[in-house]
Amino acid sequence: MGSNSQARRDAAIAMVLVFATATVSPPPVHAGVPGVFATEYTQLLNYAQLVGQLEKQVMMVENQLNMIANMERNGLTITNQLFGTVVTDITNLNQIVKTGQALSYTMSNMDGEFRLRFPGYAPTTNYGESYRTWSQTSLDSTLGALKAAGLQNSQFDSDEALLKTLQRQSQSAIGREQSLEVGNEIAENQAEQLMKLRQLMMADMQSKAAYQSSIVQAEASKQANSDQFFGQTQVTSDGVTF
Repeated sequence: MGSNSQARRDAAIAMVLVFATATVSPPPVHAGVPGVFATEYTQLLNYAQLVGQLEKQVMMVENQLNMIANMERNGLTITNQLFGTVVTDITNLNQIVKTGQALSYTMSNMDGEFRLRFPGYAPTTNYGESYRTWSQTSLDSTLGALKAAGLQNSQFDSDEALLKTLQRQSQSAIGREQSLEVGNEIAENQAEQLMKLRQLMMADMQSKAAYQSSIVQAEASKQANSDQFFGQTQVTSDGVTF
């Protein structure tokens, strides 16, 4: 692109000079005519003024060519813009948190499933089986969160490679358009990383919520079974009923 701009600049300057040469012709010499030297002196002054005007025209043409060259540089685009694979990554994370009996935040019937596994204060006829369900739900939810963290850890290499490429593009950007495109790529990459961070936060909340629910449900079921058992038999001692 630089050689093309230089060629156009040289061609424009040459055209101006040719035009100037064609419009300037020396005055005819008249030997022995009085005042010829004064006429030639005046003509030389005119030539000097004309040369100054031509220099200004050459500078104007050169400035215009520089402006055109800058417009060309500013209009260049990046042929291979780079964007991450956030859609695929988030889809994989949504699948991986559904481990075993995990109470996943991606479940379509999470509200009904939660109330089924953790009914709250209610007696149970098989406390051992119920306790196994609560503990397994908590463990699988924790495992899903760990798998989500592990999946994102495996994506670090590709994320780092993408970041280095964006840094190289930023350092080698030519003109305004390429700089804006690199900025857009970097902003999009930041948005992707924030979305992945939100996924990890939700997986962590899933694990903690399942663990807390299992603890609360175990205590509630114990209390309900105890109240049911002692509520069926009244013991009187020293006039006090238990």
